[in-house]
Amino acid sequence: MDLKEKLVSSFLAFEDRVDVDTFVHGIRSEAIKTFETEGFPSKKNEAWKYTSLNSILKHDYSVFPKQENQIDYNDVKKYFIHEIDTYNLVFIDGKFASHLSQTTHDGIDVCLMSSALNKPKYRLVIENYFNKVAGKDSVTSLNTAFAQEGAYIHIPKNKLVNKPIQIINFSTGSEAALMQQPRNLIVVDENSHVQIIERHQSLTDNPVLTNSVTEIFGNKRAIVDYYKIQNDNQNASLIDNTFINQKKESHVSVHTFSFGGKLTRNNLNFYQNGERIDSTMNGITIIGDKQHVDHSTLVHHIEPNCESHQDYKGIYGGNSTGVFNGKVVVNKEAQKTNAFQANNNILLDDKATINTKPQLEIFADDVKCSHGCTIGQLDESAMFYLRSRGIPEKEAKALLMYAFANNVLESVKITEIKKRINKLIATKLGVNIGFDL
Repeated sequence: MDLKEKLVSSFLAFEDRVDVDTFVHGIRSEAIKTFETEGFPSKKNEAWKYTSLNSILKHDYSVFPKQENQIDYNDVKKYFIHEIDTYNLVFIDGKFASHLSQTTHDGIDVCLMSSALNKPKYRLVIENYFNKVAGKDSVTSLNTAFAQEGAYIHIPKNKLVNKPIQIINFSTGSEAALMQQPRNLIVVDENSHVQIIERHQSLTDNPVLTNSVTEIFGNKRAIVDYYKIQNDNQNASLIDNTFINQKKESHVSVHTFSFGGKLTRNNLNFYQNGERIDSTMNGITIIGDKQHVDHSTLVHHIEPNCESHQDYKGIYGGNSTGVFNGKVVVNKEAQKTNAFQANNNILLDDKATINTKPQLEIFADDVKCSHGCTIGQLDESAMFYLRSRGIPEKEAKALLMYAFANNVLESVKITEIKKRINKLIATKLGVNIGFDL
């Protein structure tokens, strides 16, 4: 039995073990039908032309962990942004870990998706937002069919959340191979502001496949800063699907830092439904060996007087492969749109590969839109200059690569994340950069 057949046959057993209302049951039933019809995407699908899932689908993944596992905080402290006070939503092998978490209902809801799906007091929000912006493609539908646990965050109007929220999914390796499908719903109402940090971390060398879906709703004048830290083990793979619906005058930014994992696919989709909206997508990718990272982005400008900014930097060594497939769509009604898209890459080794395809589809005539990509190697004259000042070759390369990626860090609003990413970059480059942020 292949993985697709196993998942389809497991659906009925899954529905029997969770308590859901008729509304959610109908959504799940439609979603599993979509997945059963389409299956996992292949390279015949244009959107997956440069990313094959064959190598990660061959494992016999456990869909339901057989036991609940505990983790001591001191063993995983390094994976938290522990230098600051945060709300924490922590999951171990897909199960909520209350001893590592800090939830709240004090003016805001930072709690569990399982509670929101099953308790009447959350019914209105679930019916208005759950699965309303998520795509209907096969991998997103697979997550929707098995949606049960994850983060539920609702920030009512006129709230400035006093500290960031961390969402961390750990896998322990208690199963020979494990598939996880976390589902997050984030609703930020009018005039509210929240900062969120997300991480998926395997604590084992056993194969792990995570198919994650996050829906974010930024209502009128909402501000959402979202940070994804991807630095997993070499046998962990991630398909990260994020869908964002913005209303009038909202600002949503997503920063994606991809340093680890076997295969990472980031599907990031913004939909602008209102005027004077700002959308920001920035990313840094530094990988080597046989790692594969694919960034697939979409910004759909639907109404006038809006902006979007994309800036992705990639550094690829060894036999690694990078993919950037960025698309900006500007509707006919979306006049006065300002859209910027850039993907710049450095190849450190002859066997490293980057496939990049920035795209614009513009149906309006009064817009400022630009896109572009670069692929190259380190500047030899700059290397010579640094070497002539007594800087060793390895450190000189690291400084040039750090400078190449640094402008992405400049837009990060949480100082502790800047420091953490700075250290991760130094670790990936194998040097001590010698300064802090």
